[in-house]
Amino acid sequence: MLTALITGGSRGIGAAAVELFSKKGYRVYFFYEKEHEKAKEVAEKWGATAICCDVSNKRAVQKAMEQLDDVDILVCNAGICHSGLINEIPEEQWDRLFDVNVKGIYHCVNAVLPYFLRKQAGSIVTVSSMWGQVGASCEAAYSATKGAVIALTKALAQELGPSGIRVNCVAPGVILTDMCATVAPEILEEMAGQSAIGRNGTAMDVAQAMLYLAEATFVTGQVLGVNGGYVL
Repeated sequence: MLTALITGGSRGIGAAAVELFSKKGYRVYFFYEKEHEKAKEVAEKWGATAICCDVSNKRAVQKAMEQLDDVDILVCNAGICHSGLINEIPEEQWDRLFDVNVKGIYHCVNAVLPYFLRKQAGSIVTVSSMWGQVGASCEAAYSATKGAVIALTKALAQELGPSGIRVNCVAPGVILTDMCATVAPEILEEMAGQSAIGRNGTAMDVAQAMLYLAEATFVTGQVLGVNGGYVL
């Protein structure tokens, strides 16, 4: 049985990925940071293993990895967002976004590489955003981190490809998860209307793209937009 490790798996896109990969027969582990009860619920529902871990902390990631004896697929989904004018973003918040959204991938990739290099095989799926592709007003920090994820994905695909390791990225658009909870319904409706297919996305829409990239053996270094045609 192949093993998938999914970060940020207690809610939203991560929880959908836990569900989908479990249904496809993978042995699933997932990292979460704070929501113990929610993580327990997801783990019990899908037969997965929840591990409390702050991906921005190298030592925490190393300790969490002690609970795994193998990894075949890594899905780097853990991420946070922040909205506001750039001159109003505290430096600590800027740093925290980069620590979780970018450095978290750095820590997790380095943690699984020994498994992948030993087998000369493995698949990494990172999570960017359409704002990492085109930028978004009042989301400079978030856009910057997600742009960095795209660059990191492409660099790693080239670096790790000779070792049989594929690295790809999903770039979600407007996905109806907790990140949209504070967005006014009329704005969400307007954004849905701006997409080619006339709706906003679901967490499962993104999870399906993750599964495809995880299993597509001749695909690497790609950024798959999951935005309903909002960004083309």
